[in-house]
Parts: sequence; structure tokens; C-alpha cells
Amino acid sequence: MNESDSPLATIFSSSLRRSFSIIADLRLAIALLLIIALVSISGTVIEQGESLTFYQQNYPEAPALYGFLTWKVILSWGLNHVYSTWWYLSLLVLFGTSLTTCTFIRQLPALKAARNWKFYLKPRQFNKLALSVELTQGSIKNLNSLLQQKGYKVFLQDNALYARRGLVGKIGPIVVHLGILIVLAGGIWGAFTGFFAQELVPSGETFQVRNIFEAGPLALKQVPQQWAVKVNRFWIDYTNDGAIDQFYSDLSVVDLQGQELKRQTIFVNQPLRYDGVTFYQTNWSIAGVKVQLNNSPIFKLPMAQLNTQGNGRIWGTWLPTKPDLSEGVSLVARDLQGTVFVYNQQGQLVNAVRVGQNIEVNGVTLKLLELIGSTGLQIKADPGVPLVYTGFALLMLGVVMSYFSHSQIWALETETGFFLGGKTNRAQVTFEREFVEIIEQIQQVETNQVKQESLV
Repeated sequence: MNESDSPLATIFSSSLRRSFSIIADLRLAIALLLIIALVSISGTVIEQGESLTFYQQNYPEAPALYGFLTWKVILSWGLNHVYSTWWYLSLLVLFGTSLTTCTFIRQLPALKAARNWKFYLKPRQFNKLALSVELTQGSIKNLNSLLQQKGYKVFLQDNALYARRGLVGKIGPIVVHLGILIVLAGGIWGAFTGFFAQELVPSGETFQVRNIFEAGPLALKQVPQQWAVKVNRFWIDYTNDGAIDQFYSDLSVVDLQGQELKRQTIFVNQPLRYDGVTFYQTNWSIAGVKVQLNNSPIFKLPMAQLNTQGNGRIWGTWLPTKPDLSEGVSLVARDLQGTVFVYNQQGQLVNAVRVGQNIEVNGVTLKLLELIGSTGLQIKADPGVPLVYTGFALLMLGVVMSYFSHSQIWALETETGFFLGGKTNRAQVTFEREFVEIIEQIQQVETNQVKQESLV
């Protein structure tokens, strides 16, 4: 007795086939796709990659958003980095497995069946076709010429004919599945090898990517080590009423010796891309201020953002006006338009000064030379993006291919009559009209031939 014929092997084989059948079920694939879509929407609605303080402030425990969504729920379920959680990646793998199994169990056999054809050599075989007719006159030769004109590929054998058109429609679903699988592979590869970082860099400084918020287990190779980025200049364009119109960063990619490799001015929706890393303009700040007291050397003082309890953004610093630091003033700015407000030690506003102007304060001449802005950059690397784009291209191509109808026609010429039949997998009404048209054209050709023979 062969081992493959044992009861245990039979049970195992049956269970395996049953498992494959469940995985390849279209209903399972649709359910997984809906779950992935819902989870992806949650990743769009809930801010990704923010700090713990951000989630605690925006998703408090009381009152909880929608009665259940709190910062603890978000962090425990990984909703702050949805697309790299183990359960989201598991959904992608399961969905990909379902599509792959469906392709091998259903789509490829269907394509093979469509490519494997046979001639109908008996009249009764035409009875099982969706459309069939028996004509009193007709010829394989005339039908062959007519079908070729309509784009059919025709095969002949003695007095039998088989023709097909639109085999690409059978390949379309396979291409769609392949495209989706490549998109999933790109997403998984990006989750494992990509990273997300944020940097706040003052004008004139050079930095390397260090402040990484989120990274895949294989992302270290993507973090640039052989080059850095210099912020040549950061500036903001304002509207006439003082609102921000756009902010810009003039960036240079430089090697470790300081040689410029690429230079580009970025703004919102116009990032810098280099070596697989993308730099987006997302935020701004005031880094510091340059001042001079009388004829002293130029002071570059850092400015920090002050807590306004949600009443706008302002930055401030303290400037000593005596060498022993016994007196000084506070400098406060709210934007980069060039105006700084000066407050005394009692917190009273004493004056305002613009860039390039002088004022007298505490017996010294204060000159404001420059407000130094900081650019807020969001930095991303996702090596899976090319795969995702390739997958989407194949997906669209496969959808277009799937619209082609796979139509088949058989014919048999006998001494008693001419048998014609056909079927299609979609656009049934259109195919029926074409089938009737073929019948009419065959009859017309045969009638004309009879008339010509009678004239001769």
C-alpha cells in the first residue's frame, strides 16, 4: 500500500484543500479589504507619529472622544503608528495570501481552460452553448473570412471551426491580483525599511537626520550617513493683513567635506528629494535674535517659545544691559516680519524696534540686527514607494484588460446543415447582437453566391 494512499495522508490532503478553498474565498478577500480600508482611514484621521504629550492633550481620558478613544487606547493599540503595527502588517499578509491562493486555484486554471479549446464535431454539442443555431446553408470558408475581419483568431480542422477573441480579458484579473500583491509588498517593505523624522533647524546651520520618531527594523541603512543638509536661509512671505502666505527653506545637500551635491528651495507641497529621502516643509519657529549694545560685539541670543495657554505663538529671550547682569530687558517676537517688543524687568512694554533700527533702553543704545528663523522639516524615507507605484500601474492596466470580453464561436459544416454557436463571459447583449449580425452576413454571402452561380 502506497503511503500517499493511507487514511492519514488522505485526511491531510483533504484538510489542505479545504483550507486553500477557504483562503481563496472571494468573501474572505472582500472582508479583509474592508477591514484594511477602515484601519487605513483611522490612520488618516488619527495623527501619526506625534509625541506622548500631544496625544494626552488631544485625546484625554475624560471626556473620551466618541466615548472610548483616549490616548491610552491609541498607544496600546498602536493607532499612533497604524501602518507599521504587527496586526496591520498581518492583515496585509493574510490578504496577500488570499489573493495569491485565489490566483493559483481559480484565475490561472480559468486562463488555462480558456487557452485550451477543442472543435465541436457533432451537432448535439452545440445544444449546450448559450447561443446556437442551425442554418440550411453556410460554409466554413466564408465564416473564417468574416470572423477574421471582426478580430477573431480562427482555428480550422476539416469541416469544423473554432474562433476566439478577447483572451486578454482572462489575463486581466490575474494582472489585477499581481498589482495588488505588489502594492501590498511595497507597503510591507516600506514599513520595515522606512523611517520618519522631524528636525527644527535655524537658518545657516547644517544638520544630519537624527531626530527619528519612527523607523522600521531594517531602516538604519536608509538613514543618511554620508551627507548632510544645510539650511542656507529660511523666510516667510506674509499677506497684506499680516497672515502667513507661505514659508520657504533654501536647502543644500552637502557631503562630509561640505561640497554641495544638490540645492533646492522647498515650500509646502514642494519637497526636496535626494537619495531616497524626502524633506517636507511643515513648520517654523524663531531660533534667535542678533543685537548690538552701543559699540559692543554682536550678540546672538536664542529665543524660546513661550506658553500662552493657546493664545497664539510668541518667542522671547532676556538681554542684559549691564555687565554684572543686574539689569536687562526682555525681547519678545511673534513672527519674522522684523518687529521685536521690548519689556522692562517689571514686565511693562517700553518700546518696539524693527530690524535695522536703534532704541535707547536702560541708558544704552540697542540695535536690532536680525531675527533668525528656524525651519521645521518632516523627513521621510519609504523604499517601498516604487513598488507601490508599479503595483498601482499594473492594477489600472489589469482593470482595463478585464473589460475585454472573452468571446468564443464554434461552427460545423455537414451535409445536412451548418451549425453555429457561441458564448461570452460578459457583455452578453452586445455579443448576441454580433452573433445575429454574423448569421445575417453569412446568409447574405451564401445568397449572393447562389445568385452568381445561377447567372453563370
